Amino acid sequence: MQSNIIFEVFLMLFAGILFGRIAKFFKMPNVTGYLVAGLILGPSFFNLIPSYMVEGFGVISDIALGFIAFSVGSQFDFNYFKKVGAAPIIIAIFEALTAVVFVIITVVLFGFDKKLAIMLGAIAAATAPAQTIMVIKQYRAKGPLTSMLMSVVAVDDAVALIAFGFASTLVNMMSSNQSGSLFISILTPVYELAISLIIGVVAGFLMKLIFRWFKKPSNQLCISIASILLAYWTSDFLNGSALLSCMALGATMANIYRAQIDQLVKITEDFTPPVFMLFFVVSGAGFQVSALSSIGLIGIIYVVARVLGKIAGAYLGGRLTGQDQNTCRYLGPTLMPQAGVALGLIVAASQVVPDYANQIQVIVLCSTFIYSLIGPVVAKQSLVKAGEIVLPDKKVAGQVHQ
Repeated sequence: MQSNIIFEVFLMLFAGILFGRIAKFFKMPNVTGYLVAGLILGPSFFNLIPSYMVEGFGVISDIALGFIAFSVGSQFDFNYFKKVGAAPIIIAIFEALTAVVFVIITVVLFGFDKKLAIMLGAIAAATAPAQTIMVIKQYRAKGPLTSMLMSVVAVDDAVALIAFGFASTLVNMMSSNQSGSLFISILTPVYELAISLIIGVVAGFLMKLIFRWFKKPSNQLCISIASILLAYWTSDFLNGSALLSCMALGATMANIYRAQIDQLVKITEDFTPPVFMLFFVVSGAGFQVSALSSIGLIGIIYVVARVLGKIAGAYLGGRLTGQDQNTCRYLGPTLMPQAGVALGLIVAASQVVPDYANQIQVIVLCSTFIYSLIGPVVAKQSLVKAGEIVLPDKKVAGQVHQ
């Protein structure tokens, strides 16, 4: 069994490198190649990475998500927010809630049950930053749109959790008059948000304290890994949001360790490339192509309505807060990917509407994979059009092409 795992890791890394290069040849982001590599190696095609192996590599996904959340949180510098004001929070609320409204209204108009529509709408609020951040790092995107994007996705999960809590309360009200369950439904998102932030902040101060005695980059890397994993595990154990805790950890370090935060992020980034590659290959392997035939009309509605809601909400939020035209126009498309929190909400939604559990699972899983393939390409093109990614063939004469 151990030798099988070693071989699987070799296979995934080699395939990830190969398909990442192929994706680059076709001018697509590397992450798209990683996902395709996993899909081809997985049960849907060659089955070189069988289903039980996909499940066994779940710890890789947890570690990768923890580092992604930490990276997002590290952009949450309060000095930046003092400069830009409440704009990222307002935009995050608009893009998340507009997606919720678009999905709910469209699903209801097509004749589906209102409770199913509300649950799908609530899940639609969540955005996964992983693919977009990989695009930003690969192409070294920089500018107002990139800065706003990093800030918005840092807030988005909090908005999504709160929106889901209220949606659960509403559906429970439609299904039952038991005040106890309603009270718990109202408190659940508040508790998740509070405990997650507390864990992240405490872990951040502990991390900085330990850094006083360990200055070498290698030691700080080990401490960073340990702190991120501790925050992730503790939050999961206490029924909080592991991603929010890791974001809070990154945000805490960005503000109490401000002078060295860039160096700290650089240290962690030197460790993460193979972890991220394995994460995306495993994600691709975990998708069953046969499930696409089950997505049906409601799945198509969900995919399209959510994207339109994100684009419309980001545009309205951007206009309301006085952002430049590029940010208003191109922020929405970069928010397309969905995973992480959305996949976690499947379980919670299944408990609220058990009759639709299987349907919700298929819809969200299929849409997640669709977004994962299309999202990085759309994010890249959006950042290119905004002028925050300069492609080699568009560099001025005399510059060295990479």
